Amino acid sequence: MKKVTLVKSTIGALPNQKATAKSLGLNKIGDFIIHEDNAVLAGKVKVISHLVKVENA
Repeated sequence: MKKVTLVKSTIGALPNQKATAKSLGLNKIGDFIIHEDNAVLAGKVKVISHLVKVENA
């Protein structure tokens, strides 16, 4: 399980990065999700790696 937390704003991000954050359910700074660690999550986190913090949950 991974905990993904949005730590930076998506205001200046590219449209695909905003869409990726929204698809993960990360709307505001401080929002977090706990999700199974799989290839789909790893790909999404790679796209917005500069906006999020990932921890083991």
